[in-house]
Amino acid sequence: MNKIIEFKNVSFSYSEEEEAVLQNLDLDFYEGQFTCVLGHNGSGKSTMAKLINALYIPTSGTVISYGLDTADEKNEIPIRRNIGMVFQNPDNQIVATIVEDDVAFGPENLGLPRDEIRKRVDEALKAVNMYEYRYHEPHRLSGGQKQRIAIAGVIAMKTNCIVLDEPTAMLDPKGRREVIETLLKLKNEYGISVILVTHFMDEAVKADRVVVMNDGKVCLDGTPAQVFSNASHLESMGLTVPKPLELAYQLQKNGVRINGEPLTAAEFVDGFKNYVENRG
Repeated sequence: MNKIIEFKNVSFSYSEEEEAVLQNLDLDFYEGQFTCVLGHNGSGKSTMAKLINALYIPTSGTVISYGLDTADEKNEIPIRRNIGMVFQNPDNQIVATIVEDDVAFGPENLGLPRDEIRKRVDEALKAVNMYEYRYHEPHRLSGGQKQRIAIAGVIAMKTNCIVLDEPTAMLDPKGRREVIETLLKLKNEYGISVILVTHFMDEAVKADRVVVMNDGKVCLDGTPAQVFSNASHLESMGLTVPKPLELAYQLQKNGVRINGEPLTAAEFVDGFKNYVENRG
């Protein structure tokens, strides 16, 4: 797997007077991977995300994105053509009064031919299942739909990687589900690398890799199954495990042992069904 982003001994402070938010961070991200970054508020995960595409510059150490040093000002535009950012509030990223015009904003600023812009906008809206809304007014859409439009705007720029900083924090369960399904589609069907910063455990379950940050450092790094098997360690950092696994642990305390460690509702149902059948 090709390495696309490298954090090399990175520290970051918002001012000389403040304590470092990130401390000697070493962390790599890989092409075609869906990586979820977890951590409580103040863990440094959002700061890390903004360092990836040069929104912030390290206080010390180096961030290399697609072979380019983010601290070099001339690399800013090439880096952002490879890496798109989506933030928590989609309203802050929507700039036009019609959906398709909003998605076209980025490609237009690249000075692309009109036909190419049209093609990119249509492809991006279809990728996020929002093509039928292309003539709608964004302010009339649901939160989940707005966030998918924001993602479409990034796709239309032909970025290879999307970094999302808590994009579902302001959404209801339906909107959250829409966004995560969109990200999985982008990764699986389009080969786009996804880096998702979140505090929702059920979203992390669907990633290829989970990175847990605490006090500006990486504390856990592995597959969802590997990371969530460290329940006591997560609890010490103020984090929980996914609800199905938490329920399985509670049942285990009462003598009901479900094989494996169910991370999804379907896995829990299958495990509980097997338990009941084996008892019989």
